[in-house]
Amino acid sequence: MRGVLIGIVGALAVVGVAAAVAVPEATQWYDGRHEQKSSYATGKEAKEERGSVPHWLPDDAASVEYAMRTTGGERILKAKLGNGRLPASCEPLDGQPAPGPEMSATWFPPDAAGRATGRCDSYYVSLENGTLYAWQTNKDWLEENRRSGK
Repeated sequence: MRGVLIGIVGALAVVGVAAAVAVPEATQWYDGRHEQKSSYATGKEAKEERGSVPHWLPDDAASVEYAMRTTGGERILKAKLGNGRLPASCEPLDGQPAPGPEMSATWFPPDAAGRATGRCDSYYVSLENGTLYAWQTNKDWLEENRRSGK
């Protein structure tokens, strides 16, 4: 009887270790499979290749990095702007706080919400030394689609 008990305890220990290793790996795989990341030479190329890239991104923007979640409207974007200014259609935040991005990437600053200076349609934006950082939350994406009737 004692041998059976030791065998059961040993088997449970092995299962516990396997679960401790497998569950985080499975979670990371599941979360990551719904994200798509792309790089483009120009804003024009990005918009031609991927319809979800915002139309307000200037065609001459360079070094475009873009990530999106396929299960919702979460987006992040980085691009060098040729003239170093936000597009004319963008509006200042006027002191309103911006929500943080719901995605992350090595090329996107984790403190972007604290640096937000404006809105370009449903995207929050910041501009640092000619580099545009923009992000869209799922809530803002849903609202944009509701307004446009999609």
